[in-house]
Amino acid sequence: MQNYPNLETLVLASASPRRRELLSSLGVEFSVEVPRIDETARAGEPPRAFAERLAAEKAGAIAAPAGTVLVAADTIVVHEGRILGKPEDDAHAFEMLSGLSGKAHEVVTGVCVKRDERTELFSVATEVFFRELEPCEIKAYIATGCPMDKAGAYAIQGGAAHMVRAINGSYTNVVGLPLCELHETLISF
Repeated sequence: MQNYPNLETLVLASASPRRRELLSSLGVEFSVEVPRIDETARAGEPPRAFAERLAAEKAGAIAAPAGTVLVAADTIVVHEGRILGKPEDDAHAFEMLSGLSGKAHEVVTGVCVKRDERTELFSVATEVFFRELEPCEIKAYIATGCPMDKAGAYAIQGGAAHMVRAINGSYTNVVGLPLCELHETLISF
């Protein structure tokens, strides 16, 4: 692969179409395998450790031939020290988005790059600032269905960009895969 001469075979361990699009933008060829793991946080587990653990478990859940590089990631939203997962229903999505309205929160992506016995595990955090949201616009966004499979009930690239006043850090991290840091890891892997 042109940009990554040390890579012969690359597998993305993810069901996320957003991660597929982001990884494709690096100009690499890869296949996709969807890992099946328990994504429950452990009692007292810090958010960053949680995201990194899930990324490592996703990579570990894929059986790959020797020499294959696996890339796995998990993105979480953290607000006031609490992990916001995917909403259970419309009411839960409304509660999450109302809580984020007018405030800052953090998006953390844990990333695991693994080949045979070598593993690189890291996480990237981005601070996201929401403007004040009106209840009617939150309801309209929920009605699109977009929030239902997203951590924190929103996708910055999927209809929620107008809610975000500013970000401090990596945009691609908020989408689900911190490309700069992944690129740096793949170059030397």
